Amino acid sequence: MRIIILTVLIGEFTACTTLDTNKVERPVGQLYNEAMNFLEGGAFQAAAKVFAEVERQHPYSVWATKAQLMAAYAYYEGNRYDEAVIALHRFIQLHPSHRDAAYAYYVKALCYYEQIIDVDRDQKMTVSAVNALQDVISRFPLSLYARASRLKLDLAIDNLAGKEMTIGRFYIQKQHYAAAINRFNTVIANYQTTAHIPEALHRLVESYTALGLLHEARQVAAVLGANFPGSLWYHDSYSLILKFS
Repeated sequence: MRIIILTVLIGEFTACTTLDTNKVERPVGQLYNEAMNFLEGGAFQAAAKVFAEVERQHPYSVWATKAQLMAAYAYYEGNRYDEAVIALHRFIQLHPSHRDAAYAYYVKALCYYEQIIDVDRDQKMTVSAVNALQDVISRFPLSLYARASRLKLDLAIDNLAGKEMTIGRFYIQKQHYAAAINRFNTVIANYQTTAHIPEALHRLVESYTALGLLHEARQVAAVLGANFPGSLWYHDSYSLILKFS
């Protein structure tokens, strides 16, 4: 999901300009407005290039700082996430107390979030997204960006839990029950707010019964019944316990 460009960064220059992209020194307003025209037209790479020219030609202008952030945003919109992260990191390092610092941290988190893939594949980007979203929340807890980050954080964490569940199910299929138990315990310990908990508890019951550890299986089934009495997973666990009793 895309985000709206900061109004403060786009509402200042409104005059029409040429789309000439050579590096002959030009007025800051002309350059900035040209970059905005590119951005609004979907030419994100060209926009980032011209925003960089704003900073190069007018490094001491107030528009140089704005252009740094807008170049990063252009990279983000163009799905050039690595370049966006580099640009955002630079902006944050140069302007840690800037009024748009929260926005910069948030877009940086989105660069990772947009690259989250399905649970069957490597979750490196999901981990990076979780860390970056948590960074936004901890640094700017009362901001709108923190609120948006919390919503995305829940989805990212659910993805990490889903990855553990996928691996755990694989181990059950291969009858590597001890390894499966470790995965499901990880879900229960680290991802308690996700929707995967009922199944994780049932899979523990399944693994323990397969190993002949009926006492442990009954204990986990009791926890499942106490917390999710109406779930299908409890029904399955209860049936499994009866089968081995």
